Amino acid sequence: MDYLNNCADVRAYHGFCPLSEERFDSLKLIAPLSRLIDRGARQFGYRFLPKSFLDLYQVDVDEPSGKSGDDSPADAAVYLQRDNPRLLELGRLYAGLDETLKTPLVWTDEYAAQTDLQHFRGHSAWVYQKGNLNLGERAHLLAAYFVLAHDELKLFEGLSEDGLFGAITYTAAGHKVSRDLLDSILEIGFLDRHLQIASRSGLKVLDIGAGYGRLADRMLSAFPLLSRYFCADAIPESSFVCEYYLQFRGHQGRFKVIPATEIDELLAAENVELAINIHSFSECTLNAVKWWLDKLVAHRVKHFMIVPNACNHDGRMLWNNAGEDMQPLIEQCGYRLVAREPKYSDPGIQKFGLNPTWFWLFGLAI
Repeated sequence: MDYLNNCADVRAYHGFCPLSEERFDSLKLIAPLSRLIDRGARQFGYRFLPKSFLDLYQVDVDEPSGKSGDDSPADAAVYLQRDNPRLLELGRLYAGLDETLKTPLVWTDEYAAQTDLQHFRGHSAWVYQKGNLNLGERAHLLAAYFVLAHDELKLFEGLSEDGLFGAITYTAAGHKVSRDLLDSILEIGFLDRHLQIASRSGLKVLDIGAGYGRLADRMLSAFPLLSRYFCADAIPESSFVCEYYLQFRGHQGRFKVIPATEIDELLAAENVELAINIHSFSECTLNAVKWWLDKLVAHRVKHFMIVPNACNHDGRMLWNNAGEDMQPLIEQCGYRLVAREPKYSDPGIQKFGLNPTWFWLFGLAI
C-alpha cells in the first residue's frame, strides 16, 4: 500500500470525495491490471485510478500553483543569517530556559536549524503552505470568498498582501491573497466578535509562540488603537525573524519581542488582558503548555485564545500533535470555555477551505 500511496497516478481517499461505484465502473478505459489493483485496494478503503480521471477539486498536488514572492528587501539576505550577532545572542539567552521548555515536541534544535530565515513567509516550519488539499488554490479561493462574505471589520479591503519573504499567493476577487492574510482576518474577526477588540483602546496582547510575527503584523496594521503587542517565544530563530519582520513593517514602538526567560517580568509590569496561541501549543508537550498557563494565571491574564493544529480531528479537539488533550489542563489551571467555533461557519468550506480548524476562547474563572 505504501507504493500505491506514493504512485503519481494513485489517490488514496481518506473520506475525501470518494468516487461512487457507478462513476468508477463507468470509466471503461481503465486497464484490467488497474481493475485488479483496485479490487485489492478496496479492502483497505482505497481506490486506484489514473489522475486524469479525477475532477480538479479531487486532485492533491505536491506543489502549490500560486506565486511565491522572491523580491524581498536587499538587506534581508544580509541580516537574516545564522551568524548574525542578534540571533547568536538569543541562542545564548534561550539556552538558560527552564528545562520544561527545552524538551520540545516538534521544535527540536535540528528542526529549528532547518528553517529558511530569508523566506520565512514561504512554505516553512512557521506556516505550512503546501502538502494537502486544504492548502492549494481551491482552498485559498474558498477562504477568500468566505472572508468577503463575513468580514464585518472590512479587513480584506484594509489589509494587503505583497508576497514578500517567500509568501505563496493567489488572486481572488481582484486581490492578492495568502494563508497569512486570510488566516489572520478570520482569527481577528473571531476575537472581535467575542471581545470587541476593534473598538478598545489600551488593549495589550501577549502572543505566545508568535512565530515570525504574522498575527502581530496584521493586528497592529488593522487597529491603530492597539496599545502594545508582545511576542513571546522559546525558539531563538522565531524571535529573531519576528523582531526583524515587525520592524520592517513599521511597527516600532508598538511591539516588543519577549524571550520566554523574561515573561514574568513582562506580565508583572504590564496589564496584559489577552493571550493568544495559534498552532503553537499543539507542537508543545503538556508540561510546556502548563508552564505557560501557570504564568498567565499567576498574573491574571483575563482571556486566552487558542487555535490547535487540525491533525486528524479538524481542530474540534484541543489535542497536541502527540494526541494529548490540552483542554482538561487549561481548565485545571483556572480557565473556562467562553466560545468555540469552526474557522468557517459554512460546513462545505470548513471541509474544503484553507487550513480548517476551530477557534477556542477561554476566560479566567478564578
